[in-house]
Amino acid sequence: MRTKIILFTLLPLIILLVGCKPSKVKNNSIEGIWESIGYGEFLKIEANSYEYFDITDFSCLPAKEGNISEVINSMQISNDTLIVKRGFNKYRYVRIKKLPELCQQNIKDKNDISYNFEVFANTYKNHYAYFDLNKIDWDNLYITSKNKINSKSTEVDLYLILEDMIGKLKDNHGSIEPTDEVYESAEKRIQPKLVGQERKELKEYGDFEIADIVADYYIKEDLTKDTWLMKWGRMENNIGYIQIKTMFLYADLNLNDSLVKENGFVSTYIDALERLSYEQQISEEIAGTSKLMDKIMRDLKETKHIIIDVRFNGGGQDVVALEILKRFNPDRKQIALKKARHNNGYTIKTPIYLEAAPNPYLKSVYLLTSQQSASATDMMALSSLELINLKRIGSHTNGAVSDALQKTLPNGWYFSLSNEIYTDKNDKCYENIGIPVDYELNYPEERQTFFRRVAEDLEKDKQSVLNAIRKLRNE
Repeated sequence: MRTKIILFTLLPLIILLVGCKPSKVKNNSIEGIWESIGYGEFLKIEANSYEYFDITDFSCLPAKEGNISEVINSMQISNDTLIVKRGFNKYRYVRIKKLPELCQQNIKDKNDISYNFEVFANTYKNHYAYFDLNKIDWDNLYITSKNKINSKSTEVDLYLILEDMIGKLKDNHGSIEPTDEVYESAEKRIQPKLVGQERKELKEYGDFEIADIVADYYIKEDLTKDTWLMKWGRMENNIGYIQIKTMFLYADLNLNDSLVKENGFVSTYIDALERLSYEQQISEEIAGTSKLMDKIMRDLKETKHIIIDVRFNGGGQDVVALEILKRFNPDRKQIALKKARHNNGYTIKTPIYLEAAPNPYLKSVYLLTSQQSASATDMMALSSLELINLKRIGSHTNGAVSDALQKTLPNGWYFSLSNEIYTDKNDKCYENIGIPVDYELNYPEERQTFFRRVAEDLEKDKQSVLNAIRKLRNE
């Protein structure tokens, strides 16, 4: 009887304690430490600040920091996963208890040649998406490259080794940016010596230069204003023409004129952009592109049809490409899928959509592409596959469809690699092979050969495009 009384009297207390016990409710605060799924990052979020760290198996290096107000609107918690949105991209992070000791104590010499090599190599090992497609024997490449380094190796040696690795990896977005001094010293070392002979110099064109030459010849009524990044106007017979030189540089960053004069526009622009958060960079690029495209579409809305020339466009931001292309899209539609390399597999596939324009241009559109149309321009061409009023003319695009995963070595050099696989909505991958055209003009693959061919006979180039349009229209 006594036992029963004790149990009875304790029952309300047990119920009370159970009721007060903290339940395993998911933590909905974004504050804490987060590890990215597939992109080699830690993200530390505190009440008023955020900080990114680039990580490998044995390095953890600060990458970017700022005030939480810059990024908070792009973040949300879903099932205890942090989702960070940048343009159409969604990056996922899982919560971890604390930053590893590696992030607290970077005791290695940041200029150590072997250390920098290992960070570069380990990043590729963990994130490069095209070992199989490009038939790369990574273990052999790693060992062969590592064996070139010794106690006497210099930064120039390191740069040349990494450049050689990128070439052998056949990485469309692989790049390494050393200091100007290292780059110049490396160029002198590899520059072939001309012995007792004169070399005939052929004219070499820059991307922007050849784009300007073509646009000036094609356009009869120039409507371009307030920008040099695009040119637009009317050709004969009321044909609209838009020349798009690049898929970035559109943000209004209030650049200092004296700095632009001293360092050049692109360098000054990139320096200013780097001071913004990743999310701000994307939103500012979109805003600048949108403002410009509003102007262009007003000017060309009454044209018979429109030619969009991206043959000399080496890329930039995918969001810029889609902001342009949506002006020809009447309804939101899926145009691609993407996944990133993660561990021994990939992240979940993320669908990509092309948004609709309020008043889209629905007459015929002709996208001019070449093998110099790369990166975000590849993305524009890939997305155009879903637009029934758009045809592609020229030659297939470059095939550098993946985003560039951008990282920094301990010594401060920037580098990038292809870590994602983009496909059309039917799961077909166009990496390396490029997006095909509807009418082939057989452009040369080599950059300067193609540029010179166009520049040397602009009328022939234009007539070949107009003839292709007539055949596609069955005129």
